[in-house]
Amino acid sequence: MNALPVLAAYLALPWLPMLAQANTLIIVDDRGGISALPYYEALNLQPRAGLSAPRIEMPRPPAGVVNEASMLPVRSMRLSPGVVARRVIEAPGLPPLFLVGDDQRSHAWLQQWAPRLRELGAVGLVVNISSAESLDALRALAPELPLSPVAGDDLAERLGLRHYPVLITATGLEQ
Repeated sequence: MNALPVLAAYLALPWLPMLAQANTLIIVDDRGGISALPYYEALNLQPRAGLSAPRIEMPRPPAGVVNEASMLPVRSMRLSPGVVARRVIEAPGLPPLFLVGDDQRSHAWLQQWAPRLRELGAVGLVVNISSAESLDALRALAPELPLSPVAGDDLAERLGLRHYPVLITATGLEQ
């Protein structure tokens, strides 16, 4: 018996569903490598007899009206007002955005930078804000700029940021 055709058929089976959807597959970066399938097969992960999969509870949508005010207050524990050193980054495709909070430094920065931010089409993320009234007051400082309350801890960690206000573009950070 020749094992080669059996092996070829076995290796082709996992690819059949992907071949059916080949027109939707987009490969962003292919750095080569080998399949991890042999490692998973070596684990011999078989369902255990008599045990069912744990039930996953779906979260229920909040009761009542959900709007921007229901997202407040926003607190970003990794970010505080302070000085941000100008720095080069490489983030191709990142649209211009800026981080501000409800503090005196952010208010002054937003007023000073508003024309440049409008020119860039930058989107504002308000990373520390307590109330809808405070958000409205911040928006009144730069009425043409979009400002949204968003926790910024994940972004701060990814960019190595500790302070705001800051402008973030595909090529750098500046204050």
